[in-house]
Amino acid sequence: MDSRASILRRFLGQKVHVVVDRPIGYDHKGLIYPVNYGYLPGVPAGDGEDQDAYILGVSVPLTQFEGRVIGAAVRKDDCEDKLIVAPEGMTFSREQMANAVAFQEQFFDTHIVLP
Repeated sequence: MDSRASILRRFLGQKVHVVVDRPIGYDHKGLIYPVNYGYLPGVPAGDGEDQDAYILGVSVPLTQFEGRVIGAAVRKDDCEDKLIVAPEGMTFSREQMANAVAFQEQFFDTHIVLP
């Protein structure tokens, strides 16, 4: 987990482009997404796929997004860690981030890494 967390830490504070494949309201087998969720194209993650990202601070469905990485959801029991991205200048506390992503992270042993 330490090497995965250090890889994610290099993104903290960086501006990124996210392609949204699960916008707000998306129904994935009964799991309704309350935030936009997508991936950083061409950036490999622990599962070999593109790096996943939650987008906070936007209340409408998106197809893509440019924002700043404000945190990461690091899973102790899974290799699919997630970046947390927000609009430029917007911040959230660790608790606010954890609550926003709990819809999916409740199934994992996750901790939030901040810059």
